[in-house]
Amino acid sequence: MSYELERHVAVQAVLAASRLCRSVQANLVTADSLAKKDRSPVTVADFGAQAVVATLLGRALDDPIVGEEAADALRTAEGADLRDRVVQHVHTELPELDTDGILDAIDRCNHGGGARGRHWALDPIDGTKGFLRGDQYAVALGLIEDGEVVLGVLGCPNLPLDLSDPDGPRGCLFIAVKGEGAFTRGVDDDVERPIHVSSLTSIREASFVESVESGHSSHGHSAQIANLLGVEAPPVRIDSQCKYAAVARGDAAIYLRLPTRADYEEKIWDHAAGWRVVTEAGGRVTDVRGRDLDFSIGRTLRDNKGVVATNGAVHDRVIGAVREVLGL
Repeated sequence: MSYELERHVAVQAVLAASRLCRSVQANLVTADSLAKKDRSPVTVADFGAQAVVATLLGRALDDPIVGEEAADALRTAEGADLRDRVVQHVHTELPELDTDGILDAIDRCNHGGGARGRHWALDPIDGTKGFLRGDQYAVALGLIEDGEVVLGVLGCPNLPLDLSDPDGPRGCLFIAVKGEGAFTRGVDDDVERPIHVSSLTSIREASFVESVESGHSSHGHSAQIANLLGVEAPPVRIDSQCKYAAVARGDAAIYLRLPTRADYEEKIWDHAAGWRVVTEAGGRVTDVRGRDLDFSIGRTLRDNKGVVATNGAVHDRVIGAVREVLGL
């Protein structure tokens, strides 16, 4: 099946949301945002990006959306200031939308997911702490059809085009459709080029990428796994689904998201787009037991624990070490 229309619409939607998020980060995030625990800038970006993506998808495709945000708080008198800022930033991309249209677009993302039909999974801002630090975050959009992710687009507005040149140009898009390979382009440049995972097979030379926040993935267990495997390079810590992008384009060979709580259920919007991008780039993604991720059972991956993404060549050895360290 061809997904030409869906691919085009998803790319345009993620690009528009990425531009909005850049604007919010540049204009609302201050040096005090983290210190004061002021999440309002990322909240504006979250709501604004969701409204933009939902509107552009809705105009072209009549598909439901699984998303994280609801507009209830924006409809109250107490939420008026936040609502006004959301509207202001949405108007930078979609000036024709009125306030009700923006709030209704946000509330379109209430689908429950499941194994039949098709729906989109949207994370308008993945990596809130990274966003507030002025570091890495992602706009993540995946299309799920009968329980399978068939298309993924990752917008990484602050990610260097070349990770080895952190002071160089920034802003990347990663695009993948089932059976068509994975591609990257700049947010400000529409030239696409294919990407592939690292070809290395030596586990000692493999580089890890993991969450910056220890609450998102167990750093202690990661260190034990790296030691067991004989990995010599220190881990690279990046916020958000940018970690999937790093594996897909060969910046790293291993991404570990290890459970920090027994009862935590991963959300489908945190992994759908990244899963397809890494898979199409030639890599492999499973949970910590080596089981395929199951996107067919609703809004969470409740039958999976944690996530391991690799270049494929080292996957079985990594899973073996993960199982040993975690006692699985």
